[in-house]
Parts: sequence; structure tokens; C-alpha cells
Amino acid sequence: MNATVNFKALKSTPVTKVPFPYLVVPGFVKNEVMTDIESDYPKVSVPGSLPLASLSYGENFKRFMQDISSEEMTAIMTDKFGINLTNRPTTITVRARCRATDGKIHTDSKSKLITVLIYMNDKWEKPGGRLRLLRSPDNLNDAFLEVPPAQGTLIAFLNQPNSWHGHESFEGERRVIQLNWVRDKGVVWYEQLRHRVSAFFKQLKH
Repeated sequence: MNATVNFKALKSTPVTKVPFPYLVVPGFVKNEVMTDIESDYPKVSVPGSLPLASLSYGENFKRFMQDISSEEMTAIMTDKFGINLTNRPTTITVRARCRATDGKIHTDSKSKLITVLIYMNDKWEKPGGRLRLLRSPDNLNDAFLEVPPAQGTLIAFLNQPNSWHGHESFEGERRVIQLNWVRDKGVVWYEQLRHRVSAFFKQLKH
């Protein structure tokens, strides 16, 4: 069965190493399967990131998740970022809605080795919600790259102390899959528990 994603494009995309290692692949998710994946996207009505294991979804979305967490994906990222991910576990979270308070400048937790974001929105013409990679931790305008969360775009970066990122305020639907290779299985357990507890209270609030 053919992959739902374009591994060839990912392999051929060079990593930019300054100020921290990253790459961007527009059209990483293949156009011919996008409609089917979108129709099977988990029904999420609350903001925030939810662990994949806590969600229901269709077969097309399942294939997509299997592809991005496959050995081939791990091998490509190992080669791209020069870090051995072979025995590192992964976490996947799904987001469908964004709050006006989301997007503040941050770096990911030290337990995460590499972050991959895959956007699943139509053409993005809104001013907010565009991911910015930043040179500094306190100025959202000090960006060296801005990536609209447009359909099928992948952005990946090595988690370092200076891997600052964020976006201008946006409220509404903003679909994104986050894949992380993490330090060990204890991180997987902690992240799943944290997201589940957070999702529980968000659902109560809504």
C-alpha cells in the first residue's frame, strides 16, 4: 500500500542549521489522500492538544498516523538531524482548535528530542496562527521564518535551548498533528497522562 506522505520530498529537503536545525516540507501529505484523511480526522471540539490514544478516527487517518510513526520516518529524521532515534519512543498529539491565548513564545520540554508539526488546514490567509521560528525568547517579531499552517505542510526542528517558536493570536479551527521523538517511555506515559487530564477539564468547561 502506498504511503500517505511524501517521504521522497522529506529526504530531499535540506536541514537549515542556524540558528537551530529545522526543515520545512510543503505538501508532505499527498494531495490524492488529503480529502480521505480529513474526513477521518478525529472529532475534537475543545482547544488544546489531545493524545492520539484518547481519540477515535477512521482508517485513512490511521494509515496516516502509521506512516508518520514508521521506521522509515524515524530513519529519515535520524539522518537529517544527526541524532539516533532508532530506539526512542514517540508521542503523537492532535489539535483541532486554537485559543486566543495559545501561541506564546516557548521551547519544547527537554524530554522531547525532535518536534514535527504537520498542518491540516486549507489555504491559510488569516494574519494570526502562523508559526514563527524566532531568534530570541521575548520578541515575536524577531522571526527568521514564518510558516502558515496550510494543508499538508510539515515543519520539523531539533529541540535545543534556543529553539524558540510561537505565533500571533488566533481563535478558531487550526488543525495540527504534533509528533515527537522523546527520551524514554516514562516521558510517553507522563505526556499522555498530562494531556488526558487537561482534556478532561477542558471538556467539563465546554
